[in-house]
Amino acid sequence: MENKVLEIAENILKKKYKIDCRLLGGMSNYTYVIKHCREKLTVRIPGENCELFTNREEEKVGLDIFESLNLTNKTVYFDVNSGIKISKYIEGVSLNETNERHYEEVAQILHKIHDNNIKCDIDYNPFMRLDTYESYLNQDKNYINDEYLDTKNKFLKYKEYLESQKKVFCHNDSQPSNFIYNGKELKIVDFEFIGNNDYLYDIACYGNIDFNDALKLLEVYDDKTNWNDKLKRLNLWRAFQCLQWYLVASFKDLSGMSETLKINFKDVASMFLNLSKKHLSESEKY
Repeated sequence: MENKVLEIAENILKKKYKIDCRLLGGMSNYTYVIKHCREKLTVRIPGENCELFTNREEEKVGLDIFESLNLTNKTVYFDVNSGIKISKYIEGVSLNETNERHYEEVAQILHKIHDNNIKCDIDYNPFMRLDTYESYLNQDKNYINDEYLDTKNKFLKYKEYLESQKKVFCHNDSQPSNFIYNGKELKIVDFEFIGNNDYLYDIACYGNIDFNDALKLLEVYDDKTNWNDKLKRLNLWRAFQCLQWYLVASFKDLSGMSETLKINFKDVASMFLNLSKKHLSESEKY
């Protein structure tokens, strides 16, 4: 893969590069840092079957919006057909690699995204997305089993309630690993899932490692108006996110990627399904 990365970069940018490191994290892409003299870039190569879960033309829309808001690094090259992306490297640390969660700065970025009346024709469509992801598993009973269907049906009881919420432009994958702090300011990356959605979806994403992070972020981001309703939606959206990642991890297991990548995606899927059930149960308290 390293040779492929260098070949791609050199063919596109007409310079000789060296591999600096691979950026780990996520379940979808191969991302490497390359360097030429003092210049550092990131090269993103989509992993196997990524095209099933992302729309590169929509990602390009997101890139343009976030660059115009000065919230991310500059993209040097982007191919909507291959999904290959080359960007200026952000020196710093992602927030999943530090104990500092920077709630105030994250809230400021999300407000800038949510409150700018950004005109976007793309809807995230969580319920349609769930059906699409599920279809990739071909009703395989090892994955589309009674436990999953029961959890999904409990979540779908809230479909009308969730769809009635006001929609704004959202990042839709605003987990700590997608925020980079360089010692002075925070930047956000990864725009594969942008679109109009309930703003609380972005807050819920921030709790992907520890849901307490989402709760603390909500306290900084929002006032206490209709607080129980916000806590209910926050838990429901986290339940959905876990259902969604259950399907993605299950597909990777079905596709043989557990063996290829030496990651037990079946265990990963089980973890997400249990978390989904937990947040559905929590939502019923409000």
